[in-house]
Amino acid sequence: MTENFPASSPAPADRDDHRVPPPRFAYDVHTWKEIAHLLANLPLSLLGFVYVATALFTSAFLTVTVIGFPLLAAALMGARQLGKLERARARKLLGVRVDEPSPLSLRGGGGFLPRLWMMLKDPVGWRTILYDFMRLPWGILTFVITLTSLFVLWPVLPFIARGLANADRAMVRGLLSPSDELERRIAELESDRGVVVDTAAADLRRIERDLHDGAQARLVNLAMGLGLAKEKLLEGQADELVAAMVEEAHGEVKLALQELRDLARGIHPAVLTDRGLDAALSAVASRCTVPVKVTVDLESRPAEAIEGIAYFTVSELLQNVSKHSGATSASVDVWRTEERLLIQVGDNGRGGARLDGGTGMRGLAERLDAVDGLFVIESPQGGPTLVTAELPWRDRQPRRA
Repeated sequence: MTENFPASSPAPADRDDHRVPPPRFAYDVHTWKEIAHLLANLPLSLLGFVYVATALFTSAFLTVTVIGFPLLAAALMGARQLGKLERARARKLLGVRVDEPSPLSLRGGGGFLPRLWMMLKDPVGWRTILYDFMRLPWGILTFVITLTSLFVLWPVLPFIARGLANADRAMVRGLLSPSDELERRIAELESDRGVVVDTAAADLRRIERDLHDGAQARLVNLAMGLGLAKEKLLEGQADELVAAMVEEAHGEVKLALQELRDLARGIHPAVLTDRGLDAALSAVASRCTVPVKVTVDLESRPAEAIEGIAYFTVSELLQNVSKHSGATSASVDVWRTEERLLIQVGDNGRGGARLDGGTGMRGLAERLDAVDGLFVIESPQGGPTLVTAELPWRDRQPRRA
């Protein structure tokens, strides 16, 4: 059966499949960015080549004088700025995300010669000079091919531009990126050093505050009370009054001793030093308001620093369980996997724990990160909560006599 359609009615969709699609421009914004990058290669590579050739020739010629090496060091610092420009251009036009290299630490001590040597052996500057030196023939080639293709081979220019741009991306990643693992480790260690310093300063302030507001105040009251009791005895007053003052002073002594014990336990508990993580964590769990099951599966003890961080991590997490979780039970598991010490603290509370929740989680994560550790929180709303901490394992060294 044949269907007839009025001339004014549109034909079915399947009949449109045989029509030629309307002409359209096949160049998208990414292609135009790549073309712009390739066309800009010639002037920028010419600028870089002239800078490098002039700097190296002048520095080499003047090395027989006292200004040759300082001039070469200054040229390397300038090459760093050229590299920064090229990374920004690649990021804008090619979408290449390359981290900025770490700046040279020239503010420290050591004098002029050590800082000059640091600039002269800068791998970032030398790789940028190599990049600029080899870019001139490449810049001429890409400029000529792109400009010619834009007028003669424009139907296939997107494919040509993509291939040439990929070669540019490889050059930027290979020569203008930081020094791989070394640069990354330097940046991490600089950040971790700041965290360690800040944490140590915060701990010192806490100890000073606890001593000033706690034990020190009680000892002052004790001295005053004993002084008054001494005066009463010298004046020959009733024994009952002096006995009451001595009894009060005795109570102050006991409270001061307890506060000093708590403070010492907060710095480094004796049970951790004497008996290890199993006994120390069991002691912490016994002070928790929630029943806690502790399982420690370690054949040997880790280094003292790692053991201390593990102890304080569990202690802080169990304090959060007591104060914020609303849980009825909790668990602590500690074990070793190859060269890592793993800690898991879980509870069946209300959940919702976050690093930015104001419960000290952020500080714990920073402490663990400072020693190449990991800190992961799984705490959906409604619970349960599972916190996993991972520390590098280092064998315990025997104590020196």
